[in-house]
Amino acid sequence: MCAVPAAVAFIVLLLTGCGGARDATGAGGSAAADGAEIDGSITVFAAASLTSTFTDLAGRFEDGHPGTEVRLTFAGSSDLVTQIIEGAPADVFASADTRTMQRVSDEGLLAGTAVDFATNTLQLAVPPDNPAGISSLADAARPGVKTVVCAEQVPCGAAAVAVADAEGVDLDPVSEESSVTDVLGKVTSGEADAGLVYGTDVRAAGGSVLGIDLAEAGAGATTYPITALAESPEAATAQAFVDFVTGPEGRAVLTAAGFGAP
Repeated sequence: MCAVPAAVAFIVLLLTGCGGARDATGAGGSAAADGAEIDGSITVFAAASLTSTFTDLAGRFEDGHPGTEVRLTFAGSSDLVTQIIEGAPADVFASADTRTMQRVSDEGLLAGTAVDFATNTLQLAVPPDNPAGISSLADAARPGVKTVVCAEQVPCGAAAVAVADAEGVDLDPVSEESSVTDVLGKVTSGEADAGLVYGTDVRAAGGSVLGIDLAEAGAGATTYPITALAESPEAATAQAFVDFVTGPEGRAVLTAAGFGAP
């Protein structure tokens, strides 16, 4: 009679012990895996128009993942693509349009599918006192007005062409730059009367420029994709950064900077 309860007690004790060991291993293993995977240094290639927001996001990511370092390289998206295709070491790529990201995809260099994370539209940036009296894209095309745009192969340049076509304006820029930050620099330095840049760049410039809305800005709306790259030696950390940018905190930072939702 006593043998049965003893056996039952032994079985219950055995099952309880196994359950306790399984719980401890599960919890400890998960925490260890999380800590072990997200560390090391990654290099992020990002479109020039993302300079302010990605500098902020990189700092936040490092704070949330001690032991990580995010190195940032900013330039025109087409220049960054050329560098990536030629073998420049990069772990993450964030482009200012899907066309340039497709070039990287066509080379088989993406770790997965690129994720759209933001949108943007163009504005005319002019000096705060607006000496040329510009109030529209047509004004920026007047003879004698020094207007600067991005080169057409750069996303902001392709967007400028789309907006000018939609408004029926024939632009004759005095220069075509390789990045949107170069266009903005021409305006802030007084070398140009106007420049076609993203609205987020006007906002980031504060009072150093005045932004003028474009009637057909939507025609040049651009979508920003981001992805980890296939050759990254820090694949887990690269993907974690992508997830961070596309997650709630990344979305909040981008929204505050004036980027639209994808």
